[in-house]
Amino acid sequence: MSTPPRDLQDLIERGHDGLAEVREVVDAALAADVEAGLVPVADLRHSSAVLRPAQVIAIGANYAAHASELKLRSETAMTIFSLWPNSLSGHGATTSWPEDLTTQVDYEAELGVIMGRPARNVHVHDALDYVWGYTVVNDITARDLQFSEAQWSRCKSFDGFTPTGPVVVTADEIADPQDLWLTTNVDGRILQDASTSEMVRSVADIIAYLSRSATIPPGTLISTGSPGGAGYSRNPQVFLHDGATVTVSIGGIGSLTTHCRVV
Repeated sequence: MSTPPRDLQDLIERGHDGLAEVREVVDAALAADVEAGLVPVADLRHSSAVLRPAQVIAIGANYAAHASELKLRSETAMTIFSLWPNSLSGHGATTSWPEDLTTQVDYEAELGVIMGRPARNVHVHDALDYVWGYTVVNDITARDLQFSEAQWSRCKSFDGFTPTGPVVVTADEIADPQDLWLTTNVDGRILQDASTSEMVRSVADIIAYLSRSATIPPGTLISTGSPGGAGYSRNPQVFLHDGATVTVSIGGIGSLTTHCRVV
């Protein structure tokens, strides 16, 4: 390979040929049993799975149980909002927030979808052909701000409020994005445990819907909504606290851990 891609966005923009070239290099290294100089994945420091996404789009109230527990409507038009890029962080990172601004910080396990080519007026039956890969997202949310403002972007876009990763799995490795299991573990307790089959609108439905009004650029990250079990709805309520550790896992993709700090 003459010039390796500098990040995921660069690789996506190189298309099928760019991915094939990377796979050839990896296959050659594996065939040669190259070990010298390699660092085990467990010893790596992770950044966000996406570093320069064209945009980050989030879907709200996309699981009936989650919509019901937060008293949100999911039966009408799709709820869509943007997440700010400063909120992106990686596996193993520490996310902090000021106590004088929010005291109700919640977790949300979500399947992240990364687009591979421009999508405009895509039919639902073809929508998954536009997906480059999938990742794990924790859509951390300041609930007290969410329910005091008319929009949801700010309450979910504090620095570090959108951890992603630890990896991106290419689309060919996920046979059906509606057949994946999500869990959230907070300090050793499983608080979310559900299947993507419970989505109100499937990944294909989301892509087709979004593409009707505007082109979805390659590299766009779509966070597809969270299942039931949010801390806000529990009795007693469970919020992320100083020193908390939250791990969101999706079968076939991986586990994303975030450490919490209140400042």
